[in-house]
Amino acid sequence: MQNASQLKIILITSICFLAFFLFGFTDNLKGPTLPAMLAEMNINYATGGNIFFGEYLGFLIATMLTVIIADKVGLKSVLIFAGVCLVIGVSGYSTFQNTLLLSISLFTIGLGLGAFELGPNAVIVEIYKERKGLFLNLMAVLHGLGSLAAPLFVSWLFSQGISWRIAYRWDLALIALFLIVAFVLRFPKAEEKTQIDFRHIRSIAFKGTLPVFYFAIAIYVAAEIGVASWLVAYLQDFRGSTESTSNLSLSLFFALLMIGRLIGGFFVHQLGYVRSILFAGLGAAICLTVGTLTNLSFFLPLTGFFFSIIFPTITAAVSDTHTENTNTILGTLFTFAGLGGVIGPWLIGWTSTSIGLQAGFALNAVFSFLFFLSMAYLMKGTQNGQNT
Repeated sequence: MQNASQLKIILITSICFLAFFLFGFTDNLKGPTLPAMLAEMNINYATGGNIFFGEYLGFLIATMLTVIIADKVGLKSVLIFAGVCLVIGVSGYSTFQNTLLLSISLFTIGLGLGAFELGPNAVIVEIYKERKGLFLNLMAVLHGLGSLAAPLFVSWLFSQGISWRIAYRWDLALIALFLIVAFVLRFPKAEEKTQIDFRHIRSIAFKGTLPVFYFAIAIYVAAEIGVASWLVAYLQDFRGSTESTSNLSLSLFFALLMIGRLIGGFFVHQLGYVRSILFAGLGAAICLTVGTLTNLSFFLPLTGFFFSIIFPTITAAVSDTHTENTNTILGTLFTFAGLGGVIGPWLIGWTSTSIGLQAGFALNAVFSFLFFLSMAYLMKGTQNGQNT
C-alpha cells in the first residue's frame, strides 16, 4: 500500500481503529452479562464455558479463513464479512433460549471477531513498516476503549432494570455504524498477497523460535480472555461483590489495559520487544496470584496494565524479525491466539464446576507464569544471538 495517498492511509487507519473498538466492545459484553445469563438459563459454570467455547472456535476458524477472503476479494470484503457475522451472531445470542443455539450464535460472533483480528493488524504492519510497534499498540488502545465501555454500559443498563439480552441488542447500532463506514470507504489493492502459503506452512511458519512465540501468545490469550470472561462472575459468586462493583473492576481492568497500551507503544522500542513482554508477563502473573489467593482483589484489575502491551508487541516482534512470508507467519500466530481463546475460558468453566470457582480462576495465574517462562526462554535466546 505504499502508493496509496496520505488521505487513504488515514482513512484505512481510521477504519482499522474503529474495527478494534467494535472488537473490544462486542467481545467483552459477555463477561458482565455472564452471571445474569447463567441465572436466567439455570446452568452451571461448565455449561457457560461450553457456550464461550463457541465464540473462540469461530475466532480460530476465522483467522484461517480471513486471509483467503482477503486474497480473493480484498480487505473491504473481509470487514463487511465481519460486520455481517456480528449482526447475525448478536441477534441470535440476544434472542435464543437454547444453550446450543447460544453457542452457535457466539460461534458466529467469533467469526466476525476473528476477521477483525488478522485484517487490521496485517494492514497496519504493511502501511507502517517503520513504526508498526507504535501503531499496533495505538490500535490496541481502541480495543481497550471498547472493552472498557462494555461493562460500564452494561452496568448502567442493569441499573435501569434492562435485561442482559437488551444490553446485547444495543450493540447492533454500533455494528450498523461500522458497516456503513466500511461500505463507503474505498481500499487500495495491497502490494503483497495476503494468503497463507498452506503448502509450505511447516517450513515457513515453524522454523527457529517461532513455535515458542505461538505457545506464548496462545497461553497469554488464554489468560487475558479468561480474566475478561470470568472476572465478574468470580467477584460476584466467590468474593461476594455487588453487581456494580464487579463490573467496575472489569472496566478498571480494561482501562488499565488501554492506558498501558497507550504508554507502552512509546517505550517498547527502547526496552526491546522480548524484554518488554518478559517483564509484563511477570507483573501479570504476580498480580493474578496475589489477587486470587488473598483478599487483595484490587490486584486483579491491575493485571490489565501488565497485559496491555503483550499481544501487539508479540505481533511486532514476530513481523520485525521475520520479514519474509509475513502474512503466513502472522496468520499462524493469530491462529494460535485463537486456540488460546478457545481453551482458556472453557477450561476455567470446567475447572470451576469440578473443583471450585477459585481454582478455575487461578488458572489465569498459571497461564501467566507459563507465558513468563516462555518469554524467559526467548530472552535467553536473544542474549545468545539467536533470531527471535
